Amino acid sequence: MSKENTQVLLSKRPFGVFDPKETFTIVTTSLPTLNELKDGQLLVKIYYLSLDPAMRGWMNNTRSYIRPVEINEVMRGQTVGEVVLSKNPNFKVGDKVQGMLGWQKYALTDGQDLRKVTPPPGASLRDYLGIFGGTGMTAYFGLLDVGKPKPGDTVVVSGAAGATGSTVGQIAKIKGARVIGIAGSEDKCNWLVNDLGFDVALNYRDSDFATKLAKATPQYIDVYFDNV
Repeated sequence: MSKENTQVLLSKRPFGVFDPKETFTIVTTSLPTLNELKDGQLLVKIYYLSLDPAMRGWMNNTRSYIRPVEINEVMRGQTVGEVVLSKNPNFKVGDKVQGMLGWQKYALTDGQDLRKVTPPPGASLRDYLGIFGGTGMTAYFGLLDVGKPKPGDTVVVSGAAGATGSTVGQIAKIKGARVIGIAGSEDKCNWLVNDLGFDVALNYRDSDFATKLAKATPQYIDVYFDNV
């Protein structure tokens, strides 16, 4: 195991289009040994980091659903990795875990916000940053627990070519709904229909978009999943 850690810190709050070299600082720190860990602590080697649009908002010093990242704090980010040292009875060396451990190669944590993950056959650890992570959970519970589509319902999805929207549409199809996706280019629309099985995909940039949407929903809309 390496004796050093590489971390990316937020060094300056960005405004508008920003220069990453001014906004972030890369630092190298020493990693603790097993003897240096406190009771309850563990060290995680990070394998994958999810880079998400929400991160831009986390850098702002404004009130939101989550506190802003502080200056000189490791930049926040969802990760998956493996426990390499542990003095925490709930985690052993070799456990695969998911958590908000940030932009760094290793993370020292008390394990409070970690969950163990075991990819099923055909899946990988990376899937816990996608279909088994926030993207998939938002799509699954948002559509099925809130939208509750029934077979034959018309489901319209905005931002349909994005990670969450494309998942919503596929789940809706599995549930027997008629699915209409809204995206911002012809290539995206073709992908939704030809690859993902959407019934209709509409480009909101088209001048006659409203007319096409009305034509595609003659019996109105049962569920509208808004990603925008």
